[in-house]
This record gives sequence, structure tokens and C-alpha cells, in this order.
Amino acid sequence: HKVNFISQQTMQSPFDLSLATPSLRGADSIAALPRVEHHPSPDIPSSTSGRQYSLEKIIQVDGRQGIATNGTHYFVSSSTALFMYDLEGNLLHRNDNPFDALPLPANHFGDIGYFEGQLYTGVEWFDAGRGQDIQIALYDAETLDYSRSVAWNADSGQVECSAIAIDVDNDLVWMSDWVNSNYVHKYDLHNGEYVGKLHLRATPEWTQGLAFYKGDLFITADDGDADRKEPDNLWFVPKETLLNNATYIGLEKAFDVPPFLDHGEIEGLDFNTATNQMIVHANRGMRIVLGMPQGYYPGYTKEIHELHVFNIIDGNDASSTADGTYESE
Repeated sequence: HKVNFISQQTMQSPFDLSLATPSLRGADSIAALPRVEHHPSPDIPSSTSGRQYSLEKIIQVDGRQGIATNGTHYFVSSSTALFMYDLEGNLLHRNDNPFDALPLPANHFGDIGYFEGQLYTGVEWFDAGRGQDIQIALYDAETLDYSRSVAWNADSGQVECSAIAIDVDNDLVWMSDWVNSNYVHKYDLHNGEYVGKLHLRATPEWTQGLAFYKGDLFITADDGDADRKEPDNLWFVPKETLLNNATYIGLEKAFDVPPFLDHGEIEGLDFNTATNQMIVHANRGMRIVLGMPQGYYPGYTKEIHELHVFNIIDGNDASSTADGTYESE
């Protein structure tokens, strides 16, 4: 199926970076004092991939949805805004009206990704647990200004976009569906065409974030019930099975309390290969039902949004069979 390019600009590729908006940020950057808490984690359990994760620090941010990094900055999405931070958590720039130039109506960002100077976002009109008018929208990473959009394939079966990630090894853009999390969908990075979908077995519940690290796919899922003090989880798909029709996923990490400060709602993630760190976005304090806020938990008067920065300890990478089962080396 062909993806319809819906920007007013004309170009050969919907992801052509030659149309990136020039930098306009300059001296009008916005600075804010961060709240950074350092939490070295002594307990580092094993994982499917053979990697281990030690919590280094927690940074409070404004947005509640996604996280991306280019190695020198953090980019955060709320449902309706984009933010740029330095690695210490200082707010540098924001766009509070990111949907104004979109060709279709939107009220929701999910998790976001970064590739060659552009922020890749999945945007939609989200209501009562379902998305409409889904778009892949690109924003200039320096100005946070809108660049262009590509429409999703309506025949794919995807009815929501909770996350987006760039697979540079396979030249693909991957999108997750919070409503139907047993598939992740893929588009060609260069021409925007819909390529197909990968069946995840067993199915993660309420997929929230996607990111790649050394070719492997990592998925955050809001699969723990905060009312029951259950942790959300990180899932792992080995690179050897990404192009299969289906793959088995493995549990990579439970987001336990501690080192997390409270049970809540996990969101997006990304990896900083320059610092060898995993950054996980999570919210606490607000009760969420079907993706919609339903009041505060006892002891909270606002929802708190935090980036959890983990140092990655690379052990023996897990090997996988052709159908996605795992065997530690």
C-alpha cells in the first residue's frame, strides 16, 4: 500500500531531510531549573538480552508522553507540546502549538524518536482509548517547528499510535498501537510506504514506547496495575527476528519500586549511545483509565513526569533462534 504524502511541500521522499527547517532558536531559548535526583541502584537483575541496568538519576520534566535523544539533548513530548532539555535537565526550548500547521486535526503525541536532525512523532486525534487521523509528523530538532507529515496506512489494522522509532539497520520507521499491542507496524524510512507488521508473541499489554539499541527493539508497556502496586515492564525483541512475520518477546526488566519512586504509568524510552544509557519516561500521581486521567492518587496534588536515566552494563548478548526464542550464551 502506498502512503499518501500530505504535506503541502513537494518532494521525492516524505522523509527527505533537505527540507529541514533552518535553525531559528538562537538566543530566545527558555531555561528552567530542573529537579534532578541521583539514585544509584545496587540491585541489578538479569535480563533477556544479557544486559543490566543501573539507575543513575531521575529528572523531572514538563511532558508526560515520550522521550528521544540525539546524544547531547533530551526531547520530551507531552500530549500537546514538545520540549528540548540539555542532559542535566535544563529546559532550553518548547513548542506549545505543535499541531497548528498539521494538515489533519490532532490532539495527542505518543513516544517520539530522533533521526538526522528531525523528531519523528506519531500524532492523532485521541478520544476514549482510540486514535483517528494518525500521521507520522516530523519536527525540526533545533526549532521544534513542524516540517512535514506522512499519513498512516488505514488498511494496516492500526487504530492508535503510542510510539514511533527509527530502525537505521533496516531503514524502517516502526509504530506501535496502544489499543492492539500484538502488532508493531513498519514503514519504509526513505519512501514512506507501508511495509507490514510484526506479530509479537506473547502480546504486551498497552504498549507505550519503542526504541532501538544495537539493532534490538525494546518496548515499554503499561502492563502493571498501579492500583495493585504492580510494576510496568520493558520487553525485548532480538534483531535477528525483526523481519519475521512473528516473534517471541522476552521480559527485559521490571520497573520496580524502588528504584522507581512510586507505581504509575510508564511511557516512552530511548537510548543514548554516546553515554551508553537508557532513558525511560514515566508518570506518577494521576490515576489513568483507558488512557484518560481520572483524578489523583492519595498524597498527590499534581501528576509528576520523570526521566529515569539508567547506565547500561553490556553482558553476554543473548542469542536467538530463527523464531525468536532465546538462549543465554
